[in-house]
Amino acid sequence: MLTRLRVNGFKNLVGVDIRFGPFTCIAGVNGVGKSNLFDAIRFLSDLTHMPLVEAAKSVRSEGQKNSDIRDLFHKLGNEHEPQMQFVADMIIPLTGTDDLGQEADASITTVRYELVLNYRQGDGLATQGLIEVTKEELRPIPLSEARSTMRFTTLDTPSGTRPQLARNRAWQDSVISGRRTVPFISTEGSDEQRIINFHQDGGSSGNPFKLKASQLRRTVLSTANALEKPTALLVKNEMRSWQMLQLEPGALRQSDEFNAIANARLGPDGRHLPATLYRLKLEKERTKLIPDVYQTLANKLSELVNGVTSIDVERDDRREMLTLTLKSSDGTVFPARSLSDGTLRFLGLAVLELDQNSGGVICLEEPENGIHPEKIGAILDLLQGICTDLAEPVGEDNPLRQVIINTHSPAVVQLVPEDSLLVAESKEALSPSGLHYQRATYSPLPGNWRLASGETRFVSLGDLLGYLGHTHARDEYRTNGQPRRVKDRADVRSIQLDMFES
Repeated sequence: MLTRLRVNGFKNLVGVDIRFGPFTCIAGVNGVGKSNLFDAIRFLSDLTHMPLVEAAKSVRSEGQKNSDIRDLFHKLGNEHEPQMQFVADMIIPLTGTDDLGQEADASITTVRYELVLNYRQGDGLATQGLIEVTKEELRPIPLSEARSTMRFTTLDTPSGTRPQLARNRAWQDSVISGRRTVPFISTEGSDEQRIINFHQDGGSSGNPFKLKASQLRRTVLSTANALEKPTALLVKNEMRSWQMLQLEPGALRQSDEFNAIANARLGPDGRHLPATLYRLKLEKERTKLIPDVYQTLANKLSELVNGVTSIDVERDDRREMLTLTLKSSDGTVFPARSLSDGTLRFLGLAVLELDQNSGGVICLEEPENGIHPEKIGAILDLLQGICTDLAEPVGEDNPLRQVIINTHSPAVVQLVPEDSLLVAESKEALSPSGLHYQRATYSPLPGNWRLASGETRFVSLGDLLGYLGHTHARDEYRTNGQPRRVKDRADVRSIQLDMFES
């Protein structure tokens, strides 16, 4: 789980510092940097299993082989800055396995990963230039600091009673554990003498493995294994699990072969939907956690599509293929290829919610695409249902998952919980050399837990209402213990009402 991300020098992300909770909605008009934040998260994830340059191209070029890797770096005037920096605070699982199936146990579950990358002009075969590691560090976050900075667990919600806060403390206790004072990865020296140290997991005993930074073609973290560096391995696994979902109707409509069932997971584009659902049915029946996973899914889908009575995965034993089907109240059976784009996206997210083995960070762009405006609330409720529940300890029924979405839809902004909203804007800034440039900012509403004491970096109501437009929220406040939505804030409702009546 990503709890805080600081980025400097990546595209138009300069001095960005964002705290994340289980659910975050980033809203703003096109072109302000919403997708760039997702690119930064994806870049960090790709660096755990790709060489530096390959990871850069996978994020930025989208398959274009001859593009300039300098486009990853912040541009100031006609020149690109030579350096980018990332600092990611996260919670990792206590246990896991490496690619060989070897088990690993973390010595501490709260860690901070810092990475500084520089651009170096290429020579010889590297005509497009190189990216080199200037600093790489992985350090433990002391438990006291981890608790004090995890402010989303002490939020005074409408149901913010002492029992609620006690349950949130139980959630903290289930994810924060271990003790460590020395780093797992550290950097020493400068220039050509810069060394990255990969320390033993046992602490200060044993000499660290030393690597010359200028010769690295991938991050040190990407080499971690369960035998020698179990905590670093679990950090690598966590970051690698960060998903950029771009659910494509064409991929969601595809059938699957039988041999895809055993390790089926919903792909970032929605592939393997039938195989994943079929695997879930088999697993749930064995554990008896859910008597009928297909009916559970049909009930969820009925919130979006009227008349849905059942969902099934048909087996074609002759062709050894699995096909997703839906049955309506009049008995008509529809194969996945005939379902609407919005229905398929809703199905994909509902399957993801049911799959407790799917953890980490889930980033989704514009979840309202293909969804009727009246059903946007249902899709948002589903997305929040995927997130870890702070009222319960993390476990098999409550995986450590979070969802980050971006949107330019005012309808989405009105319906998300107010504490989840960050408004993305492009603002002019002045460099130390006197050059003007545009940088992305991400600001919460006033009174938000994401703000430090006395901090004034929040979005003004005028800017927010200008974004929402002259819409009037007629709904009543949520008083049943659910998070208050943006449109339910008294200050928002009051100004909207004045605008509506005038």
